[in-house]
Amino acid sequence: MLVILAAISLFTANAFAKDLSDAAAIVERANLAQYYAGKDGRAQIRMKIVDAQQRSRLRQFTVLRSEKKDGGDQFYLVVFEKPADVRNTTFLVKKHPQKDDDRWLYMPGLDLVKRISAGDKRTSFVGSNFFYEDISGRHHTEDTHKLKETNDQYYVIESTPKNRTGVEFAKYTLWVDKSTFLPSKIEYTNKQGKVYRRIETAQTKNIQGNPTITRLKVTDLESGAYTMSEIRNTKYDLGIPENIYTEASLRNPPSNWLK
Repeated sequence: MLVILAAISLFTANAFAKDLSDAAAIVERANLAQYYAGKDGRAQIRMKIVDAQQRSRLRQFTVLRSEKKDGGDQFYLVVFEKPADVRNTTFLVKKHPQKDDDRWLYMPGLDLVKRISAGDKRTSFVGSNFFYEDISGRHHTEDTHKLKETNDQYYVIESTPKNRTGVEFAKYTLWVDKSTFLPSKIEYTNKQGKVYRRIETAQTKNIQGNPTITRLKVTDLESGAYTMSEIRNTKYDLGIPENIYTEASLRNPPSNWLK
């Protein structure tokens, strides 16, 4: 009976929920839902990278994430586990809402820490079809947002960069799930008006009360290459300390927080 009453209550709430009309506010809420769930988090990612000739290779890594407050400065530490040729490669991001993010990549084979410049943020992340910027998210304030459509399932929003320096797209269209505010699909359009890149949410789950993406696919529509990511073992609110997000952790990752 409780389940039935809860279902009726949810249906009633959804049925009478008023649609939002402020595109920027919808995108901001989607950004919080995708990148700021919980106070911090840890997840293991398996990437299957398939090239234009349909040859595949795998990447596996663990991501730690913390933030000062919702929508504020944020920290990411990515530690690669497989395959052997990228094991112990690490990636550190310090995300700043009001300025360019700071990004570093440590390559153990060369014992080299490389700073990723702002101009490289939309280049391949370790050979996958994801970009560095996809890992920590694009700042929603970098774009102008326009609500194109509202239907039963989605808010459909067209976003245009305020400054096209350093971006390869002319605009992108975002489908935001109205029930979770997670992005369901993003399509990027080039200057010729052709959609050339697509990111799709293939699966979501509710983890500790947070709607969470657990499968994500990005496709290069021009070559046919794609990367499928499976996000596993996600846990939130672990109490990860801010002081692990340092350059020292690139060479010596905090193993106790990676388990």
